[in-house]
Amino acid sequence: MAQVELRNLVKNYGAVNAVKQANITFEDGAFTTLLGPSGCGKTTILRMIAGLETPSAGDICVNDQRINDVPIHKRNLGLVFQNYALFPHKTIGENIAFGLKYRGVSKSDAVAKVKNALDIVRLPGIEDRYPAQLSGGQQQRIALARAIVIEPDVLLLDEPLSALDANLREEMRIELKAIQHRIGVTSIFVTHDQSEALAMSDKIIVMSAGNVEQMGTPDQVYNRPQSEFVARFLGASNVVAAQLANCDERSAHFTTQNLGSLTIPIENCTAMDQNRTQAKIIVRSEKVVLDPDHTKGVPAIIKAVDYQGQLARYFLDVGSMELQAMALIAQTPLPVGVQVGVCIDPADCIALSD
Repeated sequence: MAQVELRNLVKNYGAVNAVKQANITFEDGAFTTLLGPSGCGKTTILRMIAGLETPSAGDICVNDQRINDVPIHKRNLGLVFQNYALFPHKTIGENIAFGLKYRGVSKSDAVAKVKNALDIVRLPGIEDRYPAQLSGGQQQRIALARAIVIEPDVLLLDEPLSALDANLREEMRIELKAIQHRIGVTSIFVTHDQSEALAMSDKIIVMSAGNVEQMGTPDQVYNRPQSEFVARFLGASNVVAAQLANCDERSAHFTTQNLGSLTIPIENCTAMDQNRTQAKIIVRSEKVVLDPDHTKGVPAIIKAVDYQGQLARYFLDVGSMELQAMALIAQTPLPVGVQVGVCIDPADCIALSD
């Protein structure tokens, strides 16, 4: 296992600043996810750690040893790519053993290591098959086996599940996390899929336009977003304009145009500058409660419904503002055009400076 540290890491492509002064620690043995939209810099960071890209500035350290100038084949890193990158003309055993021959492993030891790797990914006894004989999910497991057979210090995973269909993706993310937990290798996972990041990670690093927006556990980044970008990118959030009226050591008092006054616990205002009165209130869509009898809360009209089986996402007109609400349904969602009451608990709100 190894700790990876990025110190003031920068990557420029001409005038494009792809990664801006990244300072990140990937803890020993943890599963850490770099999460963000396309072009945010997450894959560039992974490629610099792997040695596939050269940093423009800053240091990459593994166990406090700078590795910027260490060639890729000497970094002892396991790589798993989106497209599997298996050799179609080689058997499964030969594919998995590919990295061992460059490490001076004897043939008999290589056979044993390949067998162990196949056992770990739960595909025993298929050494003599070829990649074309396997399903997509099985090929992805072989790519993982090839990465872990060398007993890497760090496992790098570049969107490894994105080529799979939805059901297989869910199955593989559970399996991948279980394998990582079993072997205990420090893992860095790149994805743009929020559900993958939340389900699999010990720590999430949310990125935008080359910057680190927020770092923390899945619970922290989801329930305590420190910026509007993080709030919107992780789940469906409502962002409500507000004015800070006053605050004390326990709570902050806000006024809004359509939701009235909100008194928010002070611990939910950590990203709020109390010297600024303009604010944004973040409310997750699943925290917006609807009253079908419209006897409680603020009046609203259902403008559209996104039916999702057990759930329905409602788009609501609340005065001059639009809100989203996500709710469990028994069978049929509430119809478009009906009036409901919108109830929001201030304890479920996060306040940010505008």
